[in-house]
Amino acid sequence: MIRYVLRRLLQLIPVFFGTTFLIYVLVWAVPGDPFSGKCGQTACPQAYVDLMTEKFHLNDNLILQYLKYLGSLFTGDWGETFNGTSVGELIATSYPITLRLALVAVLIEAVIGLTAGVLTGLRGKGFLDNLVLVSTTFLISLPVFVTAIVLQLVLGTELGIIDTSVSDNPSFGELIVPGIALGSLSMAYVARLTRTSIAENRHADYIRTAIAKGQPNSRVVGVHLLRNSVIPVLTFLGTDLGALMGGAIVTEGVFNINGLGGLIFRGIQNRESATVVGVVVLLVLVYLLMSLIVDLLYAVLDPRIRYD
Repeated sequence: MIRYVLRRLLQLIPVFFGTTFLIYVLVWAVPGDPFSGKCGQTACPQAYVDLMTEKFHLNDNLILQYLKYLGSLFTGDWGETFNGTSVGELIATSYPITLRLALVAVLIEAVIGLTAGVLTGLRGKGFLDNLVLVSTTFLISLPVFVTAIVLQLVLGTELGIIDTSVSDNPSFGELIVPGIALGSLSMAYVARLTRTSIAENRHADYIRTAIAKGQPNSRVVGVHLLRNSVIPVLTFLGTDLGALMGGAIVTEGVFNINGLGGLIFRGIQNRESATVVGVVVLLVLVYLLMSLIVDLLYAVLDPRIRYD
């Protein structure tokens, strides 16, 4: 197991450098004046432009800029915005909020999606199966921002059950409805994926053997069927956590959540490349870490899987 973990960590190194380099190049190589709008309606003084150009190494070629950025990053310096604000401080303020939102979304999609998938997979065709099929098709066809706006209007404006905007440091309770909106699409995929996996494995040889041995139905389903069927679902949920953190821009905008999504949006809008690169690099690290954790959990769920 230790050798496998070390090998996977070594494999993640070129992936990290490759993805962060592409992100850095795409963000910093965007055509246009990086100082546009930084000094109001007038052009920035040449002294300010020269100072910022030297501070952010804008006269160097992109590869040298990237290497200097990595050198700062490895020492814990995430860079600064053009107005001198630390990107690390911005991330430290916004990251916990987005993480809570993503965890709520993953928990909702896991509980509801797995429950719906298991019930329909075990029962087969019928009213419940058709209901889940229609519901998931409906959710898949709706963009996330439409679901978020509908929930906000119905539950907030019309019924007054929730606040239309969350607080600056929202609790898990305040993030339930935004989490439902954010995880609605993935919840539909989890339900369908679980249903398909359960339906395929319920007729497998090991299930028939367990039934022939006289094992209780709860043990057959919970220990044998569900543990093997949930592996592809676990892969989806693990990688989806990183995807939800990066894809929360619209949901955070609808519910006025001060998370990473809003930070990225403002960074793009204000052409603060250091902010955009810093947030995306963090999301890459989260995604790579979740991929490794999911791979390690395979051996826990399926004893046949061994890592040498």
